[in-house]
Amino acid sequence: MDEAVRREILTLARAAHDLTESSYQEIPSKRGESGWNEKQRVLLADMALHLLQTALREGEMSEEGLKRNLFSILTISDQMIPGHELKTVADKLYSA
Repeated sequence: MDEAVRREILTLARAAHDLTESSYQEIPSKRGESGWNEKQRVLLADMALHLLQTALREGEMSEEGLKRNLFSILTISDQMIPGHELKTVADKLYSA
């Protein structure tokens, strides 16, 4: 990937990340309350942006960073896609 393009993507990702984090904080819902699903969707988007940043960061990709990103995405997705045991898959990332 061209270095200028990589930097531009990361700049846009930082802006999107800031917006998703502030949006997440504005949703007061707790588990089981109205608005919880929307809050989790925003959190999932935030974690996807973390993954983007990890993937495009300069140098070697951090295995630990990638594990952390995937763990978060799988854990959040587990409640959105029941029956696929995504939390179990997430836990396996750290059991080895």
